[in-house]
Amino acid sequence: MKFHAMALAVVLFLVCTGASAQDPKTPQGASTSKGEQASQGPFSTYDKIFYARMKTILVSSAEKMPEENYNFKPTEAVRSYGQIVGHLADAQYNFCSLALGETNPGLKIEQSKTTKADLVAALKDALAYCDKAYDSMTDASGIQTVKLFGMDMPKFGVLNINNAHDMEHYGNLVTYMRLKNIVPPTSEQAPPAPQKK
Repeated sequence: MKFHAMALAVVLFLVCTGASAQDPKTPQGASTSKGEQASQGPFSTYDKIFYARMKTILVSSAEKMPEENYNFKPTEAVRSYGQIVGHLADAQYNFCSLALGETNPGLKIEQSKTTKADLVAALKDALAYCDKAYDSMTDASGIQTVKLFGMDMPKFGVLNINNAHDMEHYGNLVTYMRLKNIVPPTSEQAPPAPQKK
């Protein structure tokens, strides 16, 4: 129920802000007064930036956990680390195929892959598939609606839910890594800045 409420809030926000953000004088893809190509828009640009960051974090998390911990689960009631990685790969195809207007290939990665190498490769492939959805999205196409969870939802909402879902399960991966004394990617120390001479 919480998820549907969150999805509805995202939809309402996107519809309201998407409608008010349209500049009738400069359609998407039109040239600006300086002869430059108009950007894809602030909403689609934000989605791409957020997704690019999540993509890096997810791949790093999948690669960082040792193979022997891919079957680890804190309790029997939850997914193993590897199952979460597989679930994330499946979700990329689910959400991004919808945003692209394509049929979900339904690879069932969570159920069919078990080794670290296979799961990392499957996650990378799924994210590469999702790249198409984020790269092709514009503010104009992002307000087109599709059916998700039985609701009409703008494509922006679908991609935002994908981002939120990625972040939700990254939180699971962080917990598993911490339980194995592994520093998660977002908690790693940045390398020191070069010293001026």
